[in-house]
Amino acid sequence: MVQNHIPHRRIAHLDMDAFFASVELLTYPELRGRAVVVGGRNTDRPIILEDGNKCFARLGDYVGRGVVTTSTYEARELGVFSGMGLMRSAKLAPDAIILPANFNEYREKSRQFKEAVASIAPKIENRGIDEIFIDLTDLEEESQSLALRIKRAVFDATGLTCSIGITPNKLLSKICSDLEKPDGVTILHFEDMKERVWPLSTKKINGIGPKAFEKLKSLGIHTIGDLSKASPQLLMRHFGNTTGEWLNRSAQGVDDRPVILESEPKSISRESTFERDLHAKVDRDKLSEIFTDLCMRVSEDLKRKGYACKTVGIKLRYSDFHSVTRDITLSLPVTDGANIRKAAGECLKRIPLNQRIRLLGVRASGLVRLADLANHTLSNQGDLFS
Repeated sequence: MVQNHIPHRRIAHLDMDAFFASVELLTYPELRGRAVVVGGRNTDRPIILEDGNKCFARLGDYVGRGVVTTSTYEARELGVFSGMGLMRSAKLAPDAIILPANFNEYREKSRQFKEAVASIAPKIENRGIDEIFIDLTDLEEESQSLALRIKRAVFDATGLTCSIGITPNKLLSKICSDLEKPDGVTILHFEDMKERVWPLSTKKINGIGPKAFEKLKSLGIHTIGDLSKASPQLLMRHFGNTTGEWLNRSAQGVDDRPVILESEPKSISRESTFERDLHAKVDRDKLSEIFTDLCMRVSEDLKRKGYACKTVGIKLRYSDFHSVTRDITLSLPVTDGANIRKAAGECLKRIPLNQRIRLLGVRASGLVRLADLANHTLSNQGDLFS
């Protein structure tokens, strides 16, 4: 078996268990053990009755185009997973409870769990609101004890459980954090791969999406073990040299990527999918309101994360699912919502509006740290366009 040529690394992947749903269960503990779905637009929060009990909305009563943000493990057992359309999910689990997302609370819990981990193991790569990689190589404590201590710190800080995989690299740790969910710990060495990793489906490798998964199946490659035995030439012939070589290395558990302690975002964006398709003329006021709100939210995100942007772009998806994008580069970096709205409006003028629209998005890129602009003025006046 090929082994990672970086010796003695110890990398953990920590994944919060059903994060959004678990945060909601802190607020509604009476829903523990039940199928609960978080997501949807305009989903009603529970109604408090006179006797103090709560009346929760049923998934089977939901009408709209929303998607599942997350679901409890009980809902997943019924076939309801993140990213599924809520109308389809309602057919699978009509009696499941549906709750609206509360992103402010999720962000706060995310901050709390990451601070708790950093107090024990500070070398962290932020991978999103509910997962991180941790480099444990330099810590002397034994892996099982360290994992349990981290899990306890996370629970004490948030009231939530997490699952941790500890292996020699990021690829294997990402796989292993999912093996004992929820509230699990998996510690794996290269010699354990044949027994623990090779029997798994190829789609368990992060980076093998639905198309690659189906193509591998058509070649008779179903498991990671199958993939490890496939000739590199076969893989490169069907997937190209770069991807074919990566598939071969991944199946052998080879991954030299470092834990990146600080990552710079390339862009910040917001988008909205409408309950019904909107027409540029008939629904002009509604579209304008949504458009302005997206720009203001991008502005708030920029300020909160400490960035200005030099490029503003928009994305439209028509009713036929065809998407178009436009962007504009400014002469000055901006954070102000009004300037982002003005630039996004210029982009909008360059897009045909003769079809109904189902999605609208605003994106800020060409990001510049506000700290690096200390000697410059972020102007909200004059001509912003080059």
